[in-house]
Amino acid sequence: MNETQRLFIVANRLPVQEAEKGRKKGFRQSSGGLVSALKSYFDRTRDSGFARKSWIGIADFRRESWEKWNQGHRDPGDFELLPLFIDEALYDGYYNGFSNSVLWPLFHYFPTYASFQLRQFEAYRQVNQLFAERIAAEAQPGDVVWVHDYHLFLLPGLLRRLRPDLTIGFFLHIPFPHFEIFRQIPRPWCLELLEGLLGADLIGFHTIEYRRYFQETVQMILHAESDFGQIYYQDRLIRADLFPIGIDTEKFRLASADPRVETRRQDIRQNFPDQKLIFSLDRLDYTKGVLQRLSGFANFLDHHPEWHGRVVMLLNVIPSRDRLSKYTERKRLIEERVSSVNGRFSNYRWQPIVYFYRHLEFDHLCSFYQVADVALITPLRDGMNLVAKEYVASRHREDGALILSELAGAANELGEAFLVNPFDETEVATAIYQSLTLPADQQQERMRRMQARLRDYDVHRWVEDFLQELRLSRQLQQARSNRVLDERNRGIIREKMGEARRRLLLLDYDGTLRPFARHPLQALPDAALMRLLDQLAGQPDQELAIISGRDSATLENWLGSLPVILVAEHGALIKYPERPWSTLLPVSTDWKQEVLPTLERFTRRCHGSFLEEKEYAIAWHYRNMEKQLGFSRSRELLQNLSVLLANRPLQVLDGNQVVEVRSAHINKGLVARTLADTLEADFILCMGDDKTDEDMFQALRESAVTIKIGSGQTAARFTIPRQQDVTGFLESLLDLHPKYSRHA
Repeated sequence: MNETQRLFIVANRLPVQEAEKGRKKGFRQSSGGLVSALKSYFDRTRDSGFARKSWIGIADFRRESWEKWNQGHRDPGDFELLPLFIDEALYDGYYNGFSNSVLWPLFHYFPTYASFQLRQFEAYRQVNQLFAERIAAEAQPGDVVWVHDYHLFLLPGLLRRLRPDLTIGFFLHIPFPHFEIFRQIPRPWCLELLEGLLGADLIGFHTIEYRRYFQETVQMILHAESDFGQIYYQDRLIRADLFPIGIDTEKFRLASADPRVETRRQDIRQNFPDQKLIFSLDRLDYTKGVLQRLSGFANFLDHHPEWHGRVVMLLNVIPSRDRLSKYTERKRLIEERVSSVNGRFSNYRWQPIVYFYRHLEFDHLCSFYQVADVALITPLRDGMNLVAKEYVASRHREDGALILSELAGAANELGEAFLVNPFDETEVATAIYQSLTLPADQQQERMRRMQARLRDYDVHRWVEDFLQELRLSRQLQQARSNRVLDERNRGIIREKMGEARRRLLLLDYDGTLRPFARHPLQALPDAALMRLLDQLAGQPDQELAIISGRDSATLENWLGSLPVILVAEHGALIKYPERPWSTLLPVSTDWKQEVLPTLERFTRRCHGSFLEEKEYAIAWHYRNMEKQLGFSRSRELLQNLSVLLANRPLQVLDGNQVVEVRSAHINKGLVARTLADTLEADFILCMGDDKTDEDMFQALRESAVTIKIGSGQTAARFTIPRQQDVTGFLESLLDLHPKYSRHA
């Protein structure tokens, strides 16, 4: 990072809120995982490499209060605070509306809670636009912008259009749902949300499942190419990766030595001197599973009367979103359930549940963590859940037990916890019994392993990791843009061709020489293309080969009159000018009868799809189907074929709206290498657009100028983004007057 580069943290809220102490008003640090994480990192890492750090968020206080207090105040971590003042009605539509009445319930698998209202989505779009305009006005070229969470899905794309010179990262703190859930959002909104996210250079998720669901959704809705965490969309490379947010483990470990924490811990223990304590902490939210948790605890008390009077659950619910009706209703239901359980099991000496509805200061929170024999944390769905990590980090004596929902992101890291299905009250009850009776040596073994894992990837590592990967993503984008075939490299290619004694041009057909058509037979060459190919083949000391996936009869019919080498079915058949077709390798086609029934079944099920049977391959085309359905069915077919053809010498090609089965011994790379060796060319130009052409690029990596048409991961040295530009490039290779030509 350079010395003038500035970092912008962008979140829904600022990291401060207005507070009243006595008769005076001021500002204090907000609670929340993101604020704590970033403050902890930048407090410890003063030399972060950024000249300035700014935090942009919506103010939940009046402009007059802010200006009166101190507009230039920096907190936390020496941040310059840049508040956005939003109209209350607009904010309500953006935050309580679309963010928390559509995205929050859907992404946590509560689709029946979602309420789709156009005016709320328009408010969401408008607020995201205000964020983009504020950042664009503040940022300098090359600055880094780190956007956080679901409130700002549209922001990366909006900002990219305003300021393409910025490095933009996005991190999602909640789960990303399966495609079948995401698609319930109205389709125009789906497109806008995904294209907004893909304005980022790097998109971060907590778990591999969330990343996989995101990539599948992008493929299904935008039909963007995606491969191993890299997404190619609109000539851009976007990376998606895992960054499971950590905590400041040292902070929680050292809290055990804080006298205030110790005093509170002793006070709690004195109130429950002979009882095991189960601590449960959550925000007021329907995703947290508090009602199901209480049912699990009641089930435990029903089946283990020997524990009556010996165990107490300390349940603390933190107020949240009190203005939303579902949350006030949830509070009432929780309090009724607590009363019901206490009414059933209490006696004059013992009450099984002690319930609090309040915020907890840090020292009070740590005292609960340290005094609890068991932490019961069972959300119905959670992006990560830092409470589970905080409890583990606080156990300085390496004792205690954690019961954790397997549907929380933290379950991926805390495998030594008692992992439960939060909807199964019997399983929760069993886990409570097991945790209360777990021997001390097993408690220590489990806790040590979890603590070591949390220390290894703490909050400082999380921040550092994301920022490093964001820098790498930008570098990869710049390197990729440098591979676009510019005029300088075109000139070098022409010069090298002119100096060559013998030249070989290897060109793919569909997607390279001709754009894709709705039906393969509609892609026949026009007069201009025939004339260009004839001219290229007629250049002195130059051979032209068309290497296609098409069948031999079609190539013969279309291009047989030209003095070119024709290669059909990705290399299965080859024809030199004025010679018959021949095969490079003997290939069996006995497998066809085994595969055809499956392909025919999919063709019958999928209106608009059709089969193309070639001599050595069979292709299933779905270009004429509805895009989303076609892609979905193609994934299903690929899965079927992978099972059917396991351990067979066959290859299944996932092409551009086509699935093709062929012998594994046939590929374009083999024929390209054969032609290069046979013709002894000292200059080779190879061009293609599809995954099958990557075999040629790999085979000729050291000896040819390779050019990929379109976007996507490639082994080619250069790229031409649009198929329409191919003809102009090839025309520029005519009449080079080669230096060593026999005609010179």
